[in-house]
Amino acid sequence: MRVVLQRVTEASVTIDGQLFNEIQQGYLLLVGIVDGDDREIVGKMAAKVHDLRIFEDENGKMNLSIEQIGGQVLSISQFTLYANCKKGRRPSFDQAARPEIASPLYDAFNDALRQTGLVVKPGIFGAEMKVRLLNDGPVTLILDSNELF
Repeated sequence: MRVVLQRVTEASVTIDGQLFNEIQQGYLLLVGIVDGDDREIVGKMAAKVHDLRIFEDENGKMNLSIEQIGGQVLSISQFTLYANCKKGRRPSFDQAARPEIASPLYDAFNDALRQTGLVVKPGIFGAEMKVRLLNDGPVTLILDSNELF
């Protein structure tokens, strides 16, 4: 599982020209599921996202969690995080889990985040989405379950 986490001042997702979800301060998460991922990995990744301390305290140090600042999460499914660009000019997405596997795991990830007490607003799995964000910092982290666990 791979998550690109961006600390944001605001973020939104539009589907079919209509605002679908939006948040103010918090995280924009781009979430990729790979073949072999399971609910255990999803739970560990949710805990890692929840526990990170990347918001600044009164001394300007990254020392506060999203929960401590009252932030929210905008979570967007993103199979392209598993693009293989080694050959040719067109990426291959063979490593990305098939939708029938990825969709329930994406939902489970969002539910696991909610169980930590966070407000999570998703996109729609498989939809054509337009995502807007105002990156705060900018702070962008790449979390890969193969490197973390």
